[in-house]
Amino acid sequence: MRTRSHSLLSDYAVLVKPRVSLMVIIYAAASFYLGSLASGISPFHLGLVKALFGISLVTAGSSVLNQALERTTDRRMPRTADRPMAQHRIGLAHGLILGFLLVFGGSIYLTLVTNPITGMLTLLTAVSYVAIYTPLKRITSLNTFIGAFPGAVPGLIGWTAARGVIEWPAVALFAILFVWQFPHFMAIGWLYRADYAHAGIRLAATQQPSSEAARSSALQALFYAVLMIPASLWPTWLHVTGIPYAVAAIVLDAGYLAATIRFLRITRAPDDPENRILARQLLKVSVIYLPLLLLAMIVDAKGRLIF
Repeated sequence: MRTRSHSLLSDYAVLVKPRVSLMVIIYAAASFYLGSLASGISPFHLGLVKALFGISLVTAGSSVLNQALERTTDRRMPRTADRPMAQHRIGLAHGLILGFLLVFGGSIYLTLVTNPITGMLTLLTAVSYVAIYTPLKRITSLNTFIGAFPGAVPGLIGWTAARGVIEWPAVALFAILFVWQFPHFMAIGWLYRADYAHAGIRLAATQQPSSEAARSSALQALFYAVLMIPASLWPTWLHVTGIPYAVAAIVLDAGYLAATIRFLRITRAPDDPENRILARQLLKVSVIYLPLLLLAMIVDAKGRLIF
């Protein structure tokens, strides 16, 4: 019998991972905004609402299917053990039907209200996330790199929803989100490394010995934090944004890089519990960095582009 704290509605809210979905929606909205300006039209029209609604459906469906596949793994980790499918409050068939309806319904809806390329991109993103990235989490630590591809597609989807074609600015938006993910996920991996190791999820942070895990996590975070600098400046080089955005991006990049350099301290004593503080600090900086970068991009966005 369901308790008040575990109503069907609250279980659905957990299934769709609202915080993750919100980040996807924000990035897709920013991309749509920039794409609309590039077309010389106002981004504030019904097309934006329709596109974001469809993207939200597919994102939610992907999260549901992800939890359906990981229900056993989730049960082994304290922070995910109470998820509805892990605790059998929502059955496998229920979750699969809901997930597939959201993914395919949302993709078809996007095809009809935006264009076929947006619908197809969104569907391929969901399929690669659920059918490729999710199973690989128990097979190889390369899953982080592979999963970064579907994780970065909102930059393409928002642009194609507005413009109907993949162009270099869309690729730049894809690249920014792709690179941003690595320091972010290295921090998450280290913060919850014990849980992930217990569940059999292969990450840089769960490698043995601990010294190798620390070195791999820290160096990957540092490499991509440095790569974030040219990636974040690409929109200015493409004339999507101007110098004010570039200045803001450099300042934000410096903060992201500084947090990553502090994260390197985990290599000194990998088993020191204080390392969790360093990981949490990097995670917080990464979560603050991306919305501020998008805000700077939107504020300094240019109008009609000439390619």
